[in-house]
Amino acid sequence: MPVVIQVRGPGACFTQPGLSAERVSYPVMTPTAAMGVLKAVYWKPEFEYRIERIEVLRPIRQFTLRRNETTDVVSLAEAVTGQRRVDTAAHRAQRNALCLRDVEYRILAHIDLNSHADKPEAAYRDQFRRRVAKGQCFSQPYLGTREFAAYFGEADDRPPIGVSADLGMVLHSIDYSTTPRRSRWFRARLDRGILQVPRHGISDGEA
Repeated sequence: MPVVIQVRGPGACFTQPGLSAERVSYPVMTPTAAMGVLKAVYWKPEFEYRIERIEVLRPIRQFTLRRNETTDVVSLAEAVTGQRRVDTAAHRAQRNALCLRDVEYRILAHIDLNSHADKPEAAYRDQFRRRVAKGQCFSQPYLGTREFAAYFGEADDRPPIGVSADLGMVLHSIDYSTTPRRSRWFRARLDRGILQVPRHGISDGEA
């Protein structure tokens, strides 16, 4: 039985990895972004979330955003000791982003227990539902990037939008336990507002 949460916000940007200089959002929420929302609400090392599907509840609308960013990077050691500060004036870069406006999604996910879990799946599932009902979270969830905060709550029964489209290759998951980290992908299709997510993606080489 999946857990369900509904998220919304005035804006979102689910950046396509191959377009990092000029950020371009996928047209719908990605499984990695959905995973981030779930973990911000409730996470324990005893289990992992597995996204089953993402339902799009509002029309897909885009807008452009221009902002100043810095290309200067300061190491953690330099920041802690105060040896050097970020020079934003000398390393300013103006970049455009293609974002999504007025978004809302319904996320359905399963809880897969790890071998060291000491409670049944239902216990973690119930705890997640209680936190959603109370509006509790470990950290503020966001929609792709931290500037777009996500507001979450219990799911309603509104139908998804009636839009179908081939979305091409979409980011499925990222394995941070490897160096360099490994990304997995899947061939995505929006079917009457529903994005079905396979259990496993394909690796970089296979994509």
